[in-house]
Amino acid sequence: MPAIRIIRRTSLAPSEAWRRLTDWERHGEQVPLTRTTVETAPPTHVGTRFTARTGVAGITFDDPMEVTLWRPPGGASAGLVRLVKRGHVVRGWAEIEVRPSPGGCEAEWREELSLRGLPRLCDPVTAAAARFLFGRAMARLLRP
Repeated sequence: MPAIRIIRRTSLAPSEAWRRLTDWERHGEQVPLTRTTVETAPPTHVGTRFTARTGVAGITFDDPMEVTLWRPPGGASAGLVRLVKRGHVVRGWAEIEVRPSPGGCEAEWREELSLRGLPRLCDPVTAAAARFLFGRAMARLLRP
């Protein structure tokens, strides 16, 4: 199960970075051929469920996720959300942490994922692709 870690610094206030990084439907807009649908009523909380559907021309797979930890940032405290992937194809977890820093904040994305049917030999390629896609998504979501 490859692990990835991405850190981005931004001039955004921690609360604004948090709002952008936890806007689940906007995540799908940042990943090619992906649409995200939230299945529970807002606001996000422990138990919120959403699915990222990726694919083209009838060849698709779902990445259903559930929020298992929800702690927004406040004052000098960091915010942390943990997602558990509950799909048949994509398994694992992801965490997004937003920490106040001078002039804005620092956002960190940590994830461990596995793709059903792929041998561990493919882990380095899977991790590189995930770092690229999620790093690009973070940069776009945090763009001032």
